[in-house]
Amino acid sequence: MSSPAPTPQGPPPFMTVRTAVVLLIAVLIGLVVGGLTFLSGGAAAAAVLAGLTAAGVSTPVVHTLIQ
Repeated sequence: MSSPAPTPQGPPPFMTVRTAVVLLIAVLIGLVVGGLTFLSGGAAAAAVLAGLTAAGVSTPVVHTLIQ
């Protein structure tokens, strides 16, 4: 009988799947808010700031919701 083959030990992943999902959802929320701000007649700079703010604020909220 032979022993099972050892599993290769590589470096740990850069980020977990959970972190990637939380950041992806936050970016999507930011894009939606920024797009709606722009479509409502706001300037492009205001839409970018609104989108960045929405993404930043939604990150801890999404982190709390996905547990």
